[in-house]
Amino acid sequence: MGSERLAVSKTYKLFIGGKFPRSESGRTIPVGPDHTGAAAHVGWASRKDLRDAVAAARKAQEGWANATAYNRGQVLYRMAEMLEGKRAEFAAALASPPGSPNADAEITAAVDRLVRFGGWADKYAQVLGCNNPVAGPYYNFTTPEPTGVVAAVAPDEPPLLALVTLIAAPLCAGNAVVAVSGESPAALLSAAIFGEVLATSDVPAGVVNILTGRRDELIPFIAGHRDIDAVAAAGMSDDHARALREGAAENVKRVTVRDGVDWWNDDDSASPWSIEPFVEFKTVWHPSGA
Repeated sequence: MGSERLAVSKTYKLFIGGKFPRSESGRTIPVGPDHTGAAAHVGWASRKDLRDAVAAARKAQEGWANATAYNRGQVLYRMAEMLEGKRAEFAAALASPPGSPNADAEITAAVDRLVRFGGWADKYAQVLGCNNPVAGPYYNFTTPEPTGVVAAVAPDEPPLLALVTLIAAPLCAGNAVVAVSGESPAALLSAAIFGEVLATSDVPAGVVNILTGRRDELIPFIAGHRDIDAVAAAGMSDDHARALREGAAENVKRVTVRDGVDWWNDDDSASPWSIEPFVEFKTVWHPSGA
């Protein structure tokens, strides 16, 4: 017998409810390091997979919102640790054209981005909230609360850093997330590998769900789904952005379509104002004095 053997290509599954199910449709998308062969497959999510992911997120969101800000920050730090541990696997996915020209720099930036949002978890409320001046013997406070379930639709570039940013911003505020990857090979692989990061990072099942698939198929159902409370999207075509906004007009979800983002700039992509679209503000009156 010869010494040559066939390599076993990996099939990356979806990440829904803390598990790795195959796509309900049974479809996969072939990707490879040289983008000519099928060195790996990723799941091709259907609208049924999207509904399952939203149901898992809705079930998990209340518990995540009620966790302490310190706990949420620690989970984000743990995600950063687990991402760092998969640096070689991410580097292989990102270094392939048309991926990031500097895979190591993007991985480092993604790790740092998780750490930064982990730090904001117990601080953003002080920045976004306020003590309002009122006439009378009262205190008047405005405080941010999580919106609920957020759909994050990632762009193709930068494949890992943008995905991590769009997930981490609503996550640190207590929202559950259903993330849809970009469509480039590097984006599909990055999202699939990030699902494996989540599985070992202490994030409760269902709080973050990862779908790999096609925007044309999933965006209309994201726009129309009444149990998605907010959408964060980037790298959208005009048709996709219009579909999301038209869906918001019908079911009153908050839609943020980000264009021209400098994903590498912390002030542009990782400030408390990146969290603000995913919180609602509650104002409380409290009597003062005797």
